[in-house]
Amino acid sequence: MKPRPLRATAAVSRVGRRPALPDNPTATAFPPARPPATMTDHADREWRLIREEARPGPLQMALDEVAAETAAAGGPRTVRVYRWAPSCLSMGYGQDPETVDWEHCEATGVDVTRRQTGGGGIYHDNEGDIAYSIAAPADELPGELIESYHELCPPILDAFARLGVDADFVDEERPSIYEPACYLRGLHPAHDVVSDGGAGRKLAGNAQYRRKDAVIQHGSVTYDARPEEHLAVFSDPEVTPEEFSERVAGITDIVDASRAEAVDAFETALQEWADAEEGSWTDEELERGREIAAEKYEHDAWIRERDAER
Repeated sequence: MKPRPLRATAAVSRVGRRPALPDNPTATAFPPARPPATMTDHADREWRLIREEARPGPLQMALDEVAAETAAAGGPRTVRVYRWAPSCLSMGYGQDPETVDWEHCEATGVDVTRRQTGGGGIYHDNEGDIAYSIAAPADELPGELIESYHELCPPILDAFARLGVDADFVDEERPSIYEPACYLRGLHPAHDVVSDGGAGRKLAGNAQYRRKDAVIQHGSVTYDARPEEHLAVFSDPEVTPEEFSERVAGITDIVDASRAEAVDAFETALQEWADAEEGSWTDEELERGREIAAEKYEHDAWIRERDAER
């Protein structure tokens, strides 16, 4: 079975302001700041929380699609937190493969896959990155993109608040440092979450992609930035670790929280927002995920050539 085509979407701005979106229509993005997440209208539907699981990047991307298929078919909607094992470089949908240091990734055991969503590449360190996703039927969410982000992102901002991190959208545009790396692209108030209430360093980003019957939102949160490892996956970054650290921060740079505490904050915020029951993948879902991963996210036609069905 071939995976259904998916459509990536654009970024969203802060409440009360709608700055022009950047040229990249699939840029990673966070929604406007909103009050701490509480149970919403979504909580009267069937949701499951899948707590953090460590799996290879290609399978994690495939499982995002599986969660969407399950929700669209009348099964539970899914909120989950996940971990990349081993560490993985996820290329943006339109990223040039020549920007990747393939020899380094192979030598150090770093997986490489390509996301459905746009933007630059993200190095997801096994320890330093925390990922999440939300999947729900399309007809249960606003059709307008900004409103859809408003519906789905409050628990992510709530998780930062639970950790004591003063995160908000960047207060003004800043220039790009290095385009192939998502975290080093130009910062824009529409979609870049930074520390110090909007004046600090980039912490996280997320994106949505849509199919006719479901919406998938996923995001990357930097727990521990690890600039040397992040830059090493690119072929010619022309950026020093010091310059990287001036632009990017991790949770560990701001608060004294263990990784387990950070993961718990995101799991709890997501679970309370959806009033979700703890759940797990079925055997059929895992098999479907492995099928999609093999056909797409592990395949050179998708990763190196971007030639597989989207």
